[in-house]
Amino acid sequence: MHAWKFTHFYEDPHHRNKKPEQMSTGEKINMIFTGIKISKSMEEDTPSLAHENIILHTRDGVRLEGWYIPADTIAKAHGTIIVLHGYGSSKSDKLPEAYFFHQQGYNTLLIDFRAHGNSSGLTCSIGYKETEDLLSAWRFVESKGEKHILLWGMSMGAATILKAVPAYHLHPEKIMLEAPFASLVDAVKSRMRSVHLPGTPFAQLLTFWGGIEQGFWGFGYEPYRYAEDITCPTLLCWGKLDTRVMETETQEIYEHLRAKNKQLTVFAESGHQSFCLHEPEKWEETMQAFLRR
Repeated sequence: MHAWKFTHFYEDPHHRNKKPEQMSTGEKINMIFTGIKISKSMEEDTPSLAHENIILHTRDGVRLEGWYIPADTIAKAHGTIIVLHGYGSSKSDKLPEAYFFHQQGYNTLLIDFRAHGNSSGLTCSIGYKETEDLLSAWRFVESKGEKHILLWGMSMGAATILKAVPAYHLHPEKIMLEAPFASLVDAVKSRMRSVHLPGTPFAQLLTFWGGIEQGFWGFGYEPYRYAEDITCPTLLCWGKLDTRVMETETQEIYEHLRAKNKQLTVFAESGHQSFCLHEPEKWEETMQAFLRR
């Protein structure tokens, strides 16, 4: 039941999900034994810049909604950055990052993953099947004749990038990963920590049944292993106060990256959150230097 509710959302425009850390003791106990209903994320904003509303369709029949924000001078754009949000979020949450990339002279494409925002579906696979969503976004950008495609992702979005790049033989110019989890087991362990439960055996049980629900082997979903096939310049970011993604996970991903040009940046004052919003000066300096390298 818990595994099913973790990956299956319901639609309620008036409901706002609580983070596990915000729950009462009673709510945590209920979550432990029966799971908790999670409503589908909603758009909280729209771009203030000129943009194109786009509709994409994945190979497995999911309808995706996105925003394509062209650079001020398209002919002189440095490339296109595909922006990918995390679990329970939406493309509107990543507008601050998109605005910064726009200021740096890039086109940006933001999409809602399946079961998030205005995209169709109510079932999330924590990045496993979301690779199809990234592939659709990639093909859309390619259809515009773009040769310089970069990828940016947060948490689940970052894990999706790590899986999709080798799986679909994509060749991004650069990738930027913020707080990806090392494996699905690790991601579930973080959920257990948030309600003060030991990772074993609960994480293993949820990983097994969650994978069964989604039609894949949950224990085989390991973004850190996919990192072995990443060879393009890669920026990996992590927050020192992150209680969801451990430092050991981040180091594991970094060590497995085969990219000769790779960089790990730690944000000392941030947790599992937007570094762009929480430590804007350091984030902007880090991104700017990496993009110009």
